[in-house]
Amino acid sequence: MNRTTLSLIAGTTALAAVTGFAALSAPDAKGTDTAAKAAAQLPVERTSLLCPAPSTSDLAETSYTSFTPVTKGTESGGKAELQAATEESADDSAGGKDKDRGKDDGKSGKDKSAKPVLTPKEPGKPVTGDSSGGDAPALVGTADGRFAPGWTVQETTEVAAGTGRGLQGVNCTAPDTDFWFPGASTEADRTDYVHLTNPDDSAAVVDIELYGKDGTLKSAVGEGITVQPHSSEPVLLSTLSDARQTNLTVHVNVRSGRVGAAVQALDDKLGGDWLAASTDPSGSLVLPGIPKDATSVRLVAFTPGDADADLKVRLASPSGLITPAGHETVHVKGGMTTAVDLGDVTRGEAGSLVLTPTDRSVPVVAAVRVVRGKGDKQETAFIPATRPVGTRATSADNSGKGSTLSLTAPGAAATVKVTASAGSEGGTPVSKTYTIKAGTTQDIEPPAPGGLKGTYALTVEPVSGGPVYGARTLAASEGGIPAFTVQTLPDDRGTVAVPEADEDLSVLQK
Repeated sequence: MNRTTLSLIAGTTALAAVTGFAALSAPDAKGTDTAAKAAAQLPVERTSLLCPAPSTSDLAETSYTSFTPVTKGTESGGKAELQAATEESADDSAGGKDKDRGKDDGKSGKDKSAKPVLTPKEPGKPVTGDSSGGDAPALVGTADGRFAPGWTVQETTEVAAGTGRGLQGVNCTAPDTDFWFPGASTEADRTDYVHLTNPDDSAAVVDIELYGKDGTLKSAVGEGITVQPHSSEPVLLSTLSDARQTNLTVHVNVRSGRVGAAVQALDDKLGGDWLAASTDPSGSLVLPGIPKDATSVRLVAFTPGDADADLKVRLASPSGLITPAGHETVHVKGGMTTAVDLGDVTRGEAGSLVLTPTDRSVPVVAAVRVVRGKGDKQETAFIPATRPVGTRATSADNSGKGSTLSLTAPGAAATVKVTASAGSEGGTPVSKTYTIKAGTTQDIEPPAPGGLKGTYALTVEPVSGGPVYGARTLAASEGGIPAFTVQTLPDDRGTVAVPEADEDLSVLQK
């Protein structure tokens, strides 16, 4: 076969590959209506979730809760399972600990026969699993078919004593290539790790950048970190820089491959929790669900560019938007982390922070550190800026007591439907509709399934009105300590836009 023939075949193949696109964009020779049809919203067919290793404490008790909402339009088949991420080292003989990065290599080789931590049986009903001690691994989950749309997994850990004692919770997240974590720290009382989990068959290469109050913290150790296939790397932030700073922004940038990322922030005195990634840099941000009994709230913000950002700070309270006295605005210098202590800003009422530009819009990321309790009975959680609920959002691992659902409508009023699923061990679903007034936050005691046994999931679906943002707080009293953890409720991305396309072989004649 000569080179001319090969070129003709390659050209024909390339044209065939763009046939679908041409059907949408090529003019109609007959002069008929050429308007493209709106893309259909169809259920996703596959979802991946990654859960970080929960704790190194021997006193840790961890539960996992999996839930998939029932979604119209899905096929009858499919499955979901959550399995341990097992180290696949490039050098099978290299075990032990990497002192430069404070990570445990674990075992070499992926154990394909390992039993899943949990396997859901049907959409609409939660499934739980658990682990004890400090050896629980990171988990890699996949769901397809009817289990994929809106699949949610919550990891909740109780630590009775020691650094980070209290309640730690995190939503297992989809792999990605870019993450921002404002609110981390390398101060003496903090032990912060960024957990990197690679679900794929090839290694991922990651850069970790730290930004303090004066800008970038120089570190060659954070460049080119290799995360082996089907493995997890906990990287101790204090090993990346000699600087000890109270407030940091961590940027995880994936050069090749993709990872799941979350920061575990542990304090010697104030407990600890997981710090989830902030939503993508934006000129306006919402941080929902600050507990009404918060004794201290610290806002940490960062702008990735060179331009400074001036933000108006408002609190969406049950009665409307108010401006915290003495904190009307915050100035964020380009490339530098800014922290503002807002004190007990909620003053006994439900609240959400709303950040908007005072003048020109400059992209910003942000999170708040929230403290409950006083003296030696304090506990910490983090709330990052988040996306709106959108079409639907889900919160797993709710019990009959201790769950608070916080919803805010920063712009126009909104009506939402909240559905409590069946219980993991029994119960019937219940739905209730709520109206959130414009500019307000409403804490609601969520509905519980009838005849509840076990844990249940909450699904939030906007019915009408403006954008809604949400968060769920889990609370438990442990030895007089007000233990709690907060997870935001962004859109579950259970559907995807699929444009309608038809073959149009006429493009081969042009």
